[in-house]
Amino acid sequence: MKVSYFHVAGDVPDTIKGPDGPDAAVVIDVLRATTTIAWALHNGAEAVQTFADLDELRAEANAWPEAKRLLVGERGGSKLDGFDLGNSPVSVVPETVQGKRLFMSTTNGTRSLHRVREVACVLTVALPNREAVAQRLIRDQPEQVWMVGSGWEGTYSLEDSLAAGALADSLLAAGATVANDEMQAAIALWSQWKDNPEACLRIASHGQRLIGLGNHDADFQRCSGLDQLSVVPTQAEPGVLRAVSG
Repeated sequence: MKVSYFHVAGDVPDTIKGPDGPDAAVVIDVLRATTTIAWALHNGAEAVQTFADLDELRAEANAWPEAKRLLVGERGGSKLDGFDLGNSPVSVVPETVQGKRLFMSTTNGTRSLHRVREVACVLTVALPNREAVAQRLIRDQPEQVWMVGSGWEGTYSLEDSLAAGALADSLLAAGATVANDEMQAAIALWSQWKDNPEACLRIASHGQRLIGLGNHDADFQRCSGLDQLSVVPTQAEPGVLRAVSG
């Protein structure tokens, strides 16, 4: 298994659809989309359907039974007007999400999911389900794994690289090899911060942005909690993620 990391969707090579493309893609948005997705599915959501375009989201959601849907939307770290929930793993509690489909659009993470949606195997990872995703990949042994960060509006983010390094750390222990320099740098970052990942999330520019918006202590704790979940969000059809145990 060869593992590569790309900081943002725009860095993903056009060869993604060709014979040199990945056998599996793993999307990362630690603050906060892939953390929210993991917790929502863990807490009983029927599925999370992701959208880069808000008009498309509303059209798809309107075709779904109102009692069985929730609109999850965020831009700039804040909940979108008219949506049921913002992008917070703390808000997707069982009594809110159980049995419902979440129609989700965020500033960054859903763009990366859209970029890789045609790959045969698409998973999402965050720190809470790092080991579950690692064990899935170790079991299935895809030849080429591309991890794709979400960044912030097309630019690098520290926390996504941290999670990429965390996942790679588990994969390398099982015999995987590193395929690009971005992955090597992410592994070094994880080595530096693995004993206190929450501190890394807080000093990251997006962490600082969230702090500036108000008290997000519960989000930081939830997003930095390592290996707490066994759920592996897996694309069942383009843009639709469902829970599969690792």
